[in-house]
This record gives sequence, structure tokens and C-alpha cells, in this order.
Amino acid sequence: MFDLERWEEIFSTIRKNKLRTFLTGLSVASGIFILVILLGVGQGMRNGIQAEFESDATNRVWVWTYITTKEYKGLNPGRRIQLTNQDFQGFMTSETSRIEYQSSIFRVNANLISYGKQSGSYAVQGVHPDNFFIENQQMSKGRFLNYIDVKNAEKVVVVSTKIARELFLNAKEPIAEYLKISGINFKVIGVYKDAKDEEEDNLFIPITTAQKVFGGGNHISNLTFTVKPEDNFDNTVKTSEELTQNVISYLKESHSVAPEDLSAVNAFNTLKEAKRYFTLIENIKLFFWFVGICTIIAGVVGVSNIMLIIVKERTKEIGIRKALGAKPWSIIGMIIHESIFVTAISGFSGLIVSMAILEILGPNLKVDYLVNPSVDFNVALATVFILILAGALAGFFPAWKAAKIQPIVALKDE
Repeated sequence: MFDLERWEEIFSTIRKNKLRTFLTGLSVASGIFILVILLGVGQGMRNGIQAEFESDATNRVWVWTYITTKEYKGLNPGRRIQLTNQDFQGFMTSETSRIEYQSSIFRVNANLISYGKQSGSYAVQGVHPDNFFIENQQMSKGRFLNYIDVKNAEKVVVVSTKIARELFLNAKEPIAEYLKISGINFKVIGVYKDAKDEEEDNLFIPITTAQKVFGGGNHISNLTFTVKPEDNFDNTVKTSEELTQNVISYLKESHSVAPEDLSAVNAFNTLKEAKRYFTLIENIKLFFWFVGICTIIAGVVGVSNIMLIIVKERTKEIGIRKALGAKPWSIIGMIIHESIFVTAISGFSGLIVSMAILEILGPNLKVDYLVNPSVDFNVALATVFILILAGALAGFFPAWKAAKIQPIVALKDE
């Protein structure tokens, strides 16, 4: 039920103590403001880290080899380990149930690419069709390589938007045109773009074509795969770590490499790295919550203090009210009502200002590892309501103290 007299009392008290009420409200508003901004920054950092991993699939494992550093089974150190088609096929066949996409890669040394009078130096990679998903690419024109291209060792090529622009000068449709890779004609079947819209200098041709045309034999430069997602992130990370260790062990055994040799066979697990970063971000967000909540608590304590002062100043008035028959709960309600009002107005003010700043500045912020800082409005709103509840509790104890004042004692107060 709306009580006009109660509201008049609240505003009368606020007018009498404008500066004190303003400073108390400012501390509460600052607490919400700081908490929302910190949570927004935490989410922005998570978005930034996620954007960094978007250029490749986040569940990717990348494998490469180098030179042995230890003697093993009578073989001297210093051997260069060369991956082959059999390595790729053997491991992938043994782990089919847990691998999502797979591709071996053969890097072509011939980098001179030309179309008519235009030419440039770009990286040429022989790959399988799955490489499109592993690289997390998008097609802007045409198509990517398919299994028929690989089976028939077709002389076809997929170029990036950057290469298409530089070689074809944006004046000619590149699809179905022929460009030369080290003097050999390849038909352009597609133009891709990176998921992050970054410029790329890579051309992709079927791996069988790369091996046959450019003398690769059965050699490959790298092998890569992605892990099938499981029911939760931690299980997927665990599986990726197992597969990473399995592929290293498999290749070491196949090439007679000492198990303790850390140089000959190497792997990079993006999912493991992603977990490290995301765990770090979650810990930072927890720290932000801690800082924000501590700031809010400081504001709530300020509200409690000001209500204690108000009770002290109005002791005589409270005594008169009780002498005239005011019930203890009406006294408590009066104090709590004022406490909730100050807390709610301050909390919503801090929320509105902080959300407005994130909404206006967030999408336009250009900082490394910080992308579109934002916060779930429902979370922020729930925080304000919790703050209001805290404000009610902050007002309750001074109110309870006021309700226990004996009228005769209150009337003697100076």
C-alpha cells in the first residue's frame, strides 16, 4: 500500500542530509559500476582469446618432426625424421573413433605463382579436403578440394582472397582460370577467406598432386587432426591430450626414436592451450568478482553507518512516535524503507551508467586480447537486487536498535 507520508519523511531526511546521502549513494553506485565494468572486461578478454583461436579449429592437434638428439637401438643421434603417408594413414586408422577431421600436409618448395604478367611468391600446400575444416576457413567463391581431386591427383588449386586480388587485379573472375605454379598450369576452383578476415598467402592443392608433380614421393611435412567434441570441455581436453601423446608415441616407435627424445617428434595441442587461457580468464573473472563485491560491501557498510547516524539524530522523534503508540515494526519499516530507497537508486544508477559505457565503447574498442567487453544484463540486474537485499539488511540493524529505544530514554535525548 502506497504511504505518502512515509515517502515525504524519506525525502525530507534526504534533503536535510544531501551531501551525506550523496556520498553514501556514490559509494554504492561505484561498487555496482566497478563490478559491471570488471565483469565486462573479463568477458571481453574471453572474447579476445577465443578470437585468437578462431583462425584454426580450437580442438586441433598439429604434429611435426625434427632431428633426433639421443642414440636409440644402435642408431646415432642427428637423424632427421621424415613423415610419410604410411605414418598418417596408420595413426588415423587406429584412432578413427576419436578423430573428427584429419589431413596430412606436403609443403611445396616452388613458391613462384603467376597469372599472365602478374606473379608473386606464395606458400603452396598439398592437403586433404578435411584441411578446410581444420583451418576453419570460409569459401567466398567456388569450392574447396574434394576427395575426387585427391584420388585423381587433379591439377586444381584454391587461392585466398588476397592472392586472387593481387594476381587477378580484381578485374577478372578467378574461378576456372589457370595460374602457374613453377610453370605448371593449375585450374582455380575456389577462393577462400580466413575466419578472422586476415590476409593469407597460402594456396592449397590436392596432396597427391603435390607429391607427384613436385617430387614428394610418399613424404609429408606435417599431419594434423581435430578431436571429436565430447559431452563437456574437460573430457574433450583429456581426449586431445591422450591423442597427442598417442601420436607422439606412435611416430617414435615407427621411426625408432628414443621415448625420452623431446626433439624428434613434436605436437601442439590448441585445445590444451585454449584451456590454459580460458582457465586464466576464469580466474581473472573470479578476482574481478572479488574486487567488485568488496567494493559493494564497502558501500553497504556506508549505508548501514548513515542509517545509524540517522537513528541517532532522530532518537527523540522515535521516542515521541513510540510514546504516541507507534509499533516497533513500524519504526523498523521506516528505517529499512529509507535504506532500501538509497541503495536501490544508487545501485540502478551505477548499473545504467556502466551498461551504457559498455554498450557504447565496447564494440568500438580496439585492444589486443580484448574484444567487445560486455556483461549479461540478467546477471548485472540480479546483482543489483542482491545489493538492495543487502541494503535492507544494512538498514535492519540500525532499525532494530531504534525499535528497542525506550520512549522515556528517547525523550530525554539531546
